[in-house]
This record gives sequence, C-alpha cells and structure tokens, in this order.
Amino acid sequence: MIKHPTTYIFYFLSALLFIPTASSANKYRDSVYTVKTVVLDAGHGGPISGAPGATSMEKDIALQVVLKLGKAIEREMPGVKVLYTRTTDVNVELYKRIELANKNKADLFISVHCNATPATRVRRRNSKGKYYYTTVQNKSTRGTETFVSGFHRLGEQDAAIRENADILLEDNYQENYQGFDPNDPASYIVFSLMKNQFRGQSIKLASLIQEQYAKSGREDRGVKELGLAVLAAAGMPAVLTEIGFISNPDEETYMKSERGQAEIVKNLLDAIKAYKRQVEH
Repeated sequence: MIKHPTTYIFYFLSALLFIPTASSANKYRDSVYTVKTVVLDAGHGGPISGAPGATSMEKDIALQVVLKLGKAIEREMPGVKVLYTRTTDVNVELYKRIELANKNKADLFISVHCNATPATRVRRRNSKGKYYYTTVQNKSTRGTETFVSGFHRLGEQDAAIRENADILLEDNYQENYQGFDPNDPASYIVFSLMKNQFRGQSIKLASLIQEQYAKSGREDRGVKELGLAVLAAAGMPAVLTEIGFISNPDEETYMKSERGQAEIVKNLLDAIKAYKRQVEH
C-alpha cells in the first residue's frame, strides 16, 4: 500500500519533535537524538592568535580549555566520541572547522573563545596643551556569553542538512520511518523544519551553558545571535561560547589558572550532560 507523502512527513516529524509512535519510541530515541559525537573547536591558532591579553593569547587559553574538556567528556560520558578541529597551535580555516563536524555527522559543535573589548581611538591633551590621539581599552568589562548562528544565516545550512540527512535516519529507515524516502521532494519541507529545530537546540545548549557559568558566580551576559561563519553551515546544533574577557586582568588571570580552567570545563561538561539528558528523554 502506498502512503501519501504527508503521511511520511508525519512519521518523520514525530521523531523530529520527540513524539514517536508507541511501537517505535525507543528506536526513535536511540537513533534520532542520542548525542554520540561532539566536535570541540578551539578558536584561532597559529599566526591568528585571537584577542591578546596582558600575559596570554586567546588561542592558547581556548586550546587548553578544549583539550581538558575533551578528556572530561571521554572520562565522564562513556560512549560519546570527541573530535577536535585542532589539538596544536595551528590555524584551521573556518570552513574546515565546521566541515569536519558535518563530515563526521557530529551531534554537537562547540567553539571556545575568549572575549575582549575593542580598543578605541580617543583624543587627549598633553601637559603643554597640545592634542594627540591614542588608543584605549575598557578593561573592566567582564562576563560570559554564548552565541548561536543568526536567523538570517539559516539558508547556509541547506547543503549540510541535505548531506547529513542520515543523522536522523537509520540504515533501515524505510522500515523504521514507515517508508519515508529522504530523496522525495517532500523531504525539503522536513529540511526546512530541521533548520529551525537545530536553531532551537542550539539556543537550548547555549542557555544551559550560560546557566552553568552563572552557577559558578560568573557574570551572565546571555545568549545572543550573530552571523558567525563558523556556525552558519552547521548541520547540527552549534554554539560559540566566550568564556571570559581576556582584556580584563582579573578574568585573564582566572582563565589562565588551573582552578579557573577546571571550573570552566566543569561548566561546559555539566551543560552538555544536561542537554543530552533533555534531548534523549
């Protein structure tokens, strides 16, 4: 018996929206929203050092935190595979970072960065009454914030979602999804909904990360949308988290320290655990 395409979409969306049919609830939960692969991205690297602090560079702190986070995930989340966009001091082009996640059909992409206030050019007057220009930086700004890709860049996910459609389909998808064919033109409706689903999940993960920072007493600057190239083409939930202001001497010291990095790693790990619990149940 041939079912109408809308019937296929209903069954597929049941999985997408966590409303599986009773007979296959466990299959949907295990195959659709099990977090099995996490890609960790240490911002910048090599000659592109990122924001400078008084005694450190963004690229170094980001890498230190990412490597420690990866070990923590492997230790405390058995069955979750960790991939890195870089493990040494090298620059990786932005498109290659998200390409790695897409090719490996990652379930989460987390990019770690340090924030900084911009230097501004100001006019000053010296002791002789003459004016001159210099640059100054606000070193008091502090806190954490996590970004998701801006809504206006959703279109850039199309190719990644089409390539990774099997993220949501088992090998025997025809049996498990009532004959749904990912090559059917009607599937483009699903892809469109998937983009919004990934955006919603990205916001969920970003919110959980900010909640954990706040629990540690960090200033919460919130979840924000931004047109970030590294996130735009992600075929999975993806966030970029700013773990503190390297331009703030106190926060730079904190992010460089063993205690500070251990706390940041715990914040991120606890957020990933909480996200995994929520989407798998």
